[in-house]
Amino acid sequence: MAHEPTFDTDEAKARTDARRALRAHLIERRLAVSPSTHALYSSRISDSLQAHFPELEERRVAFCWPMKNEPDLRPLLRRWTQRNRPGFMALLPVVKKRGTALVFRKWTPDAPMATDAFGLAVPDEDAETANPEALLIPVNAFDAAGYRLGYGGGFFDRTLAQLEPPPLAIGIGFEMARVDSIDPAAHDRRLNAVVTEAGVYRFG
Repeated sequence: MAHEPTFDTDEAKARTDARRALRAHLIERRLAVSPSTHALYSSRISDSLQAHFPELEERRVAFCWPMKNEPDLRPLLRRWTQRNRPGFMALLPVVKKRGTALVFRKWTPDAPMATDAFGLAVPDEDAETANPEALLIPVNAFDAAGYRLGYGGGFFDRTLAQLEPPPLAIGIGFEMARVDSIDPAAHDRRLNAVVTEAGVYRFG
């Protein structure tokens, strides 16, 4: 019986190890950012989102509760929630289990919160769910082609592949996350844009 061709396991392992090392290095750099610099960069990113994507104030927008010193978009989402423009809804992603797409629960500043499987704050199970029209996705790294390096779980790639219609996918990170290439895998999904404290990068 003929055997199916297999990938070169040594090559695949080297690729995985290189991406893991890049991720660890860039997270370490981000963790070293001081609180004052972090606040300044987060504010600049929020200002760029407001200036370059004003339509988000009237869309269902998913963002992420910051972890590991990621940019903090919560002040911006609070402002948008308080303005309450028609069509706007803030959403947080929820991991139900590994290997599945994310679900999204409505968030407001006074929403009852719970903790997900990764210890992140999420709206509790009574919150309304909806599909986002835009995703603000943290990046540990991003490259000139618009690919991002996340945490390795594949949740956002899997979600972007399944959502219809496809949402606007905007990476959020610090300029230190910009690299020549993340060596994207076949399952990696390209972003529409990335916003850092230095400005906006658009792809395609």
